Amino acid sequence: MAGSDAARVVVAGGGVAGLEALMALRALAGARVELTLVAPHDDFVYRPLAVDAPYAVARARQVSLDDAARDAGATFVGGTIEAVDAGQRIVTPSDSDPLEYDALVLAVGAQAVPVVEHAMTWDDRVDAETVGGLLRDIEEGYSRRLAIVIPPGPAWPLRAYEVALFITLQARGMSADLETTIVAPDPSPLAALGSQAVKMVSDELAQAGVDVVTAAGVDVEPGHATTLVLHPSGRRLEVDRVLALPELRGRTIAGIPADADGFVEVDEHCRARGLDAVWAVGDGTAFALKSGGFAAEQADIAAEDIAAAAGADVDPRSFDPNSGEKLAGLPAGPFLKAWLAQGDDEGLTMCLPATGVPTLTYLQRDLEAGWRGQP
Repeated sequence: MAGSDAARVVVAGGGVAGLEALMALRALAGARVELTLVAPHDDFVYRPLAVDAPYAVARARQVSLDDAARDAGATFVGGTIEAVDAGQRIVTPSDSDPLEYDALVLAVGAQAVPVVEHAMTWDDRVDAETVGGLLRDIEEGYSRRLAIVIPPGPAWPLRAYEVALFITLQARGMSADLETTIVAPDPSPLAALGSQAVKMVSDELAQAGVDVVTAAGVDVEPGHATTLVLHPSGRRLEVDRVLALPELRGRTIAGIPADADGFVEVDEHCRARGLDAVWAVGDGTAFALKSGGFAAEQADIAAEDIAAAAGADVDPRSFDPNSGEKLAGLPAGPFLKAWLAQGDDEGLTMCLPATGVPTLTYLQRDLEAGWRGQP
């Protein structure tokens, strides 16, 4: 890839993984790379974490991707990636002419697909008022039994644990009666985080009074009271409301091989298997556990590999799938964090708490603002 001119690097995706890769490449490779960011939206939405508040975040901020690209010395191109010719090293965006590249980073995310019928599908991109309405029902006594379902397969499992904790603790603060049950696959999605993280989260759930049951699948029978039928046991669970996480599927791109669920297989340096000069990072990869921390770490691994190939003095690391406990709660990586912090005051800079459960929640202040009209 290295030559007399700067290596042309195209980063596809304007989320955590894409922007982390963009900022890391500029920091690590400098003028050795010529960067282009391709994304379908004009803005990146993020929620800066409050310092030392593992269950609190500030309200969402929108950051212009054009500004992000400019600060990284990159060109911004609007559109989605429709096709890749890996042999010719040409990528085709939906709304512009084909782009030639020396290195391509796919950070295109995943598609969220509802899979539990008769349940409200929820993830942390849903408007805060959706869960705010449920909190009002709990406060007024209309909903006393809540089930939160994590489907088997690729998902954002941490969102289920965080929303269960948040709603349960809110109910306790309102002196409202609420029984919360998480229905999770077996083995637990938390297993990838390591034993210490599993124990911390499990202890928090137990302390909050959140029950956890396992099931390979769930059917929801709607009625005056909703009935969950757990499979294969056939156990029936009576509740008032059901929140279900979506299943995730990869985004199909012509020319990019993927597994049966549409996810891209990568090696230890996040290179797309079977392709030259293509890296894949974030939710669109076949790595089972999806979170901002893992996405950012993969972006850094890919950026190091690309920067080294471009001639930078970088010793590329390998992605460690056993680093879950360290990475799971991080909302962003170090390069994106540093860039975002330039526009934040000290109280809004993203960080992990020094002790306790990994940072999970993207909810509290957003929900309270929408639910009770707080500033």
